[in-house]
Formats: sequence, C-alpha cells, structure tokens
Amino acid sequence: MTEKAFAALIAAIILIGALAGCRNSGGEDTQPTAPNDATGSATAAPAATESATETEAEVVTDTAYVPGTAPATEYIPETAPATEYIPETAPVTYPESEAEPAPATAPAPETEPPSSSPSSGVSANGFSIEVRDGVTYVGGVIIVNKTYSLPSWYDPGGMTAECASAFYAMQAAAAQDGISLFSISDYRSYELQTWLYQTYVDRNGRELADTFSARPGHSEHQTGLAIDLNQTLKSFANTPEGMWVAERCWDFGFIIRYPEGKEWATGFMYEPWHVRYVGVELAAIMRDNGLTLEEYFGIDSTYR
Repeated sequence: MTEKAFAALIAAIILIGALAGCRNSGGEDTQPTAPNDATGSATAAPAATESATETEAEVVTDTAYVPGTAPATEYIPETAPATEYIPETAPVTYPESEAEPAPATAPAPETEPPSSSPSSGVSANGFSIEVRDGVTYVGGVIIVNKTYSLPSWYDPGGMTAECASAFYAMQAAAAQDGISLFSISDYRSYELQTWLYQTYVDRNGRELADTFSARPGHSEHQTGLAIDLNQTLKSFANTPEGMWVAERCWDFGFIIRYPEGKEWATGFMYEPWHVRYVGVELAAIMRDNGLTLEEYFGIDSTYR
C-alpha cells in the first residue's frame, strides 16, 4: 500500500469515529436548537424555560380581566345607575326578616302618636304646624314623612350647610376613635326618589316597598338633612361604626331617624344607618326620652 493510500485510510477511520461519537453524545434527549438573536448561531432552548413560559401563560389567561365583567368579590348594585350609587339597595325579593310588618297588636293608646292633618294648625302636643311654600314646619323644624311631603321642585342643592358642618365634625370625632364614617347617600332629588321607589314597587309590590322606601316627595333625603351611613344593612347596628353612631350621633345634632321598635310611629322599618340632623338641643331631648320626631311633636306618619 502506498503512503498516500495509507494516509487516506487513517483519515477515513478517524472520521468514522468522530461521527459515532456525535451520535452517542446526542441521542433523543438532545434539546432542539434555536438561532441566537445576536450571532445567528444555534443555541440550545432549555426545556425548563419552555415549561415555565407555558405555566405563566396559563396563569395569566386564567386571571386576566375580561371587559364587561367584575371580580367575583366586588358587589355592584343591580339597581344603580352607571354614575351614582343607589341607597336602600334591596334584593329582588326583600327578606321578610328585613321588612317584617308591624305587630298586629297596636301600641298602647298613650304612646301612639295622635293623628294630625298636613294642614296648618297645632299638633296634638301643642306645636305649631306651618306650611310655607309647600314645606311643612312643626315647631319650626322641617318635617317630611308619610303624612307631610315636599313639593317636587324643592331642592337645597345637596346637604344643607348646617348638616354638612355637623357631619364633618362627627366624622372627625369618629376618626379619632378609630371609626370610619362616610355618606353613601345624603341629598336625593324628587326625580331620583321617583325612580328608586318605582323600582322597589316593581320588584316587591307597593305594600312591601312602602315599609322601607319613601314615595317621591316623602323622602327625608330631599331635605338635605338626612344621611345614609356606610352600609344599608340592619347588621350595621352591630358593627363598631354602627354602635359608635348609636351612642354619639346625638352629640352632633343627629338622631337615628327610624329606630327599632318604632315602626308604628315613623311608618318605616328600622334603619340604623339613616341619621337626620335636627340640632344638638332637640337631639338631646329625643335621646334622653327615647322619642321619634312623630312622638315628640305629636304628629302621625300615614299616607293619605
């Protein structure tokens, strides 16, 4: 064999060995390659990176926000307009326990507020009743209930200055005690109350709606002197905020307008969240004697 032939044979043997080594070191577990963005050469794409990317994509897909939907933990009142929170939010069927009618047995005659008409004169307890520009004042205090109404055009433009000042003072005092108070509804127009009341009538019927929602013109919210605090649930009474309000609101001229057990007097169910500004002096009298406005003034609250 010539020298050239022998050299060619040796080269062939080395090449075959190199090829065999490549096959043994790679096998089926060798990762696919991807071009390197910077150099264009082939680089391995680790399986762990692909797996992590797929998992992350699944998580993002599962939790991504879909327009037109709300997170499961966020409550959106069904009856609320897009731009305004609607208080007195009742379920489609108002719970019987939340709107239980007054007991069949009427209160003793000596505690039941005597009937009076919505005209000028004197109440059963000797307070003057005056109607000025369609607004009723009993003993100089604006009264709005099922008997006494406001004209559709009456509009103080929001909470009255006196009510707002008292509310902010109460809010600040509560904050010092670690209590957060805020208004979820104060002034409401005649038009808004019309829509709100009709919504409840359509859902629950007029008889039941009349126990927890005022007819248009008969809502205290139209006076700018009434505020719904924090949440419109009876359980508010058992929260730290509700207990603070029940104990301290009087100090700032507010009363719990519809107290528990006085539905026969006020005409409305118990609402621990609904406060009404009457001034510090009158609030103290009502607190000390456990009276509602109807009982104190000697007036009734009945739709006619």
